[in-house]
Amino acid sequence: MPDEIFAHPRLAAIYDAFDGPRDDLETYLGIAEELNARQVLDVGCGTGSLAILLAGTGRTVVGVDPAAASLDVARSKKGAERVTWLHGDATSAPALGADLAVMTGNVAQVFLTDDDWSATLRGISAALRPHGFFVFETRRPEYRAWEKWATDRSAPVTVDVPGIGDVEEHFEITDVSLPLVSFRCTYRFHADGTVLTSDSTLRFRDRDEVESALTASGFRVRDVRDAPDRPGREFVFVTERAA
Repeated sequence: MPDEIFAHPRLAAIYDAFDGPRDDLETYLGIAEELNARQVLDVGCGTGSLAILLAGTGRTVVGVDPAAASLDVARSKKGAERVTWLHGDATSAPALGADLAVMTGNVAQVFLTDDDWSATLRGISAALRPHGFFVFETRRPEYRAWEKWATDRSAPVTVDVPGIGDVEEHFEITDVSLPLVSFRCTYRFHADGTVLTSDSTLRFRDRDEVESALTASGFRVRDVRDAPDRPGREFVFVTERAA
């Protein structure tokens, strides 16, 4: 089940406002161009920011996400009509023969068990053409990002969300049992006093673990890059499906 921040209609509607500028998405536009990818599958597309950017370049884009509320937000955006939106996950994606599949943000880390991660990789492989590409990012465990989150996000933040008004976010780490890190975001809507919470857990896999899972699922790792917007903090895997 997707986290409430993605699945609850009121929280999905404020997600982009709190997520801030998505400087990381330019990296994926560049990679799509580098790989000459004309048909792209955005796995865990959320509110559709990357999918719409990719479609705006003339590519054929399918965005898939298990959170219906996030897809509703995506469909409301300018340019959304150029994207095919699917409610589901990678395991339910059709055999598209896509040139490229992408996962941005924390998507690769929401699969907490080996079985779920392997099923996702198999689903992505089935959606790609032979020798199609799969590119995604995942946080480096050694950077210990959760420690920085606990410091940098200790004070509540209030954002004036267009059409909604002031919303206050409070962030807290609730558990660190590596490789799993859990946290809670609490939101208070000033307009009516409503308080909503969203609990999340991410799995931090090291490079060897990720590469082993990819190999077992029929992917060849072509490159492992640094994330240009977060150097030293993330791996960006560029992989190719076997024939």
